[in-house]
Amino acid sequence: MEYPVENIRAQFPALASGAIFFDGPGGTQVPQAVIDAVAAYYREANANEHGPFATSQRSDALIAGARQAVGDFINAREAGEIVFGANMTTLTMHLARTLGKTLRPGDEIVVTRLDHDANVAPWLHLREAGAVVRWLEIDPADCTLKLDGLDKIINQKTRIVAVGLASNAFGTINDAPRIAAAAKKYGALTFVDAVHYAPHRAIDVQLLDCDFLACSPYKFYGPHSGVLYGRREALERLQPYKVRPALDSIPDCFETGTKNHENIAGIAAAVDFLSWLGEIAGTPDPGAVARYSGRRALLAQALAAIQAHETRLFSRLLAGLLAIAGLRVYGITDPGRFAWRTPTACFTLSGLAPAEVAAKLAAAGICVWEGNYYAWEPMKFLELEAKGGAVRAGLALYNTSSEVDHFLEELNRIAHGA
Repeated sequence: MEYPVENIRAQFPALASGAIFFDGPGGTQVPQAVIDAVAAYYREANANEHGPFATSQRSDALIAGARQAVGDFINAREAGEIVFGANMTTLTMHLARTLGKTLRPGDEIVVTRLDHDANVAPWLHLREAGAVVRWLEIDPADCTLKLDGLDKIINQKTRIVAVGLASNAFGTINDAPRIAAAAKKYGALTFVDAVHYAPHRAIDVQLLDCDFLACSPYKFYGPHSGVLYGRREALERLQPYKVRPALDSIPDCFETGTKNHENIAGIAAAVDFLSWLGEIAGTPDPGAVARYSGRRALLAQALAAIQAHETRLFSRLLAGLLAIAGLRVYGITDPGRFAWRTPTACFTLSGLAPAEVAAKLAAAGICVWEGNYYAWEPMKFLELEAKGGAVRAGLALYNTSSEVDHFLEELNRIAHGA
């Protein structure tokens, strides 16, 4: 089945501006269905939870439906394992603080040098409780994790292992199942940051065998919010910080204060949008059909179609980048290893600061990011932080080959001083 990119683009009002949005790793555009769902909440269900009147009951039903939608998106066993919050960073800080109460001096936490700081700093704060932090380092040649010494880093003292499913800076996909298996060997908990991975590949927390996973709906075509999955057995072991009258039941006890109900409506709509994409663009996958059913199967088909489309575009993008004199791409560049990377390119251009390159592209109507994108540790490790970081261009499901070609034309002009 041919990927219906023009049909897909027609769902996104922002694309009518003519701008080229290669800023997806920092947040994607949203389809009209998400905008409509947020607006409809205000019209039809605007009330707090657990009241006896109609608008409150509609809010309750909407939130329950959204939990199920996200549960299908990541293949959770039950909707009650889904926690909503302001954003991934806030949820991770909250969870880390809660887990900190279970630690003793000398307990070890493993983090990686590759991650967004939202999956590093919250765990570093637990050194205040006497925890010892150990690092999984990266290979500067291709910006992948060095896993050969995994058994030496994770040991009987390890209590928490925090790893990103994909690097938001370089697109590297990590072998999270292998890391989770090493943690489980010693009874340690595994936390997975799936923020950058979620728009590009299907997530299955059962296959990952992780205890916690966080992602950001605004990176997969939804509103600015955060989502945390917690395996019920892991959540039940914890006593989160909360106000006293708040419900003690899971997952409510992990959701501090009133939730952003209108955004939760948008999250459900974003998942439904991807389900629709699975219907119109997904090629039936016997493996997915055998493993999943209903909305979950459609989501798996949608993400498979997205991956194929984005990989085609990224091959074109990367070939063009590598042909520009003075341009250096960071991360995996071997097409034979694209299964281990997302369609996100991080690069520098000789003689120009990343901010200059991004500004020149912006003037041409092309949106890209520059700097460290909160991937502070790897940017320092690669000695890029002091030089203004790097330029980042990321592809999304609505991007086209003509956009890639126009981007490369403009970048070539910039490289040649035009």
